[in-house]
Amino acid sequence: MSEPIISVSGLRGTIGEQLTPLVAARYVAALASTLPTDQSQRGKVVIGRDGRSSGRMLAQVVAATLSACGLDTIDLDIASTPTVGVQVLQQGAVAGIQISASHNPKQYNGLKLFGSDGRVLPKTAGEKVLTAYRAGDTRWVGVDALGSIQQLTDPHTAHCDKVLVTVDVDAIRARQFRVLLDSNHGAGSLLGRQLLTALGCQFTILGDSPDGQFAHLPEPLADNLQSVSSAVKQGDFDIGFCQDPDADRLAIIGEQGHYIGEELTLALCLLQALAKQPGTVVTNCATSGLSKVIAAERGCKLLQSAVGEANVADLMIAEQAVFGGEGNGGPIDPQVGYVRDSFVGMARILDLMTSSRSRVSELVAGFPKLSIVKDKIELDTSRLPKLFDLLTAEFKDASPSRQDGLKLEWSDRWLLVRGSNTEPIVRFIAEAPTVVEAQALCDQARKLSAGL
Repeated sequence: MSEPIISVSGLRGTIGEQLTPLVAARYVAALASTLPTDQSQRGKVVIGRDGRSSGRMLAQVVAATLSACGLDTIDLDIASTPTVGVQVLQQGAVAGIQISASHNPKQYNGLKLFGSDGRVLPKTAGEKVLTAYRAGDTRWVGVDALGSIQQLTDPHTAHCDKVLVTVDVDAIRARQFRVLLDSNHGAGSLLGRQLLTALGCQFTILGDSPDGQFAHLPEPLADNLQSVSSAVKQGDFDIGFCQDPDADRLAIIGEQGHYIGEELTLALCLLQALAKQPGTVVTNCATSGLSKVIAAERGCKLLQSAVGEANVADLMIAEQAVFGGEGNGGPIDPQVGYVRDSFVGMARILDLMTSSRSRVSELVAGFPKLSIVKDKIELDTSRLPKLFDLLTAEFKDASPSRQDGLKLEWSDRWLLVRGSNTEPIVRFIAEAPTVVEAQALCDQARKLSAGL
């Protein structure tokens, strides 16, 4: 039996092999051991799940472990990851746990941890949990101190309401958009239906039943969404929205069935958000330069963090950013919560289409032509410093940054080389005016790594 893949904000693994009930209980007990104890008021923990067939089993294990640690559980049942964040704040909880393996196939599941501030655990707090897990720390209680387990009947409305106040609901309703939502049997259909109804859309949901029986591979990439693209075109829809299983990421399909993708989700959101509220924007260093262009055109400052949702949220809070996110289709709106949120993306893009009186394809056509290429190699990360030195010497005309791996930037392109936090691989991400130019940057990095 192999170990699960563990990061500072959670773990994931294959059910019955890497992720077993014993592993889940040990990890949740470790989290409980790090939480503050308040003798005057029992702590509450919010839990949710993304609809996978293994989710209910894990939810029972998680709830039982929390009870055994003297913590009350508020069970949302099937809910999106950003909804868990909203409910942590709504319920005054000391923590949250989302049971999801994000975009991984159905044999996987995982646990994502939230702090009392309603956001994914940042590095410092996450490292405490990881240390406790490896040490086998627990805080079991006696029979008179066991926690309760409560089902929350409506976890979605509070989240929906927070999203709706960020857009012009009446104007969107007047447009009566035809929307295809692909939730792919994940958690997104429940709140997705409520949100699109509130926005007056005529909609069809693919994968409406949140049972984890994915109709296609769950990561919302072009190759996995060919059938959805065809459905958008054939159904005469204004736009297609595609979520990952826990609905924190959003990919876009244009009205002609063209895959616009995840990378432009944040860019489209920024067009809408900065028109209403100019201010500082934060993205991670692997996000398309389109966000920087859009911010600059509106006289706004854009800052970049290391890769990772928690890192983006840290910098957003520190800089009081008005908006942020990651290029994997994850907009982060402080008005809703410091969590990547596909519903924020859906509402803001519909608002943008309304205010601009434009189709989504027309909006995208106005962007500068930039192409991103992503590649990876197997390489011991201990060799990365040498590779960074070689790349810096090779590309003397670029501006280097070692905030997260090595990023080399030119006026119209960039290359990011960074090691994975969970696997012995190195990722190459490049953006340039054409796919050929971006691929050439990745190829050069691969060539230099071959001699290590």
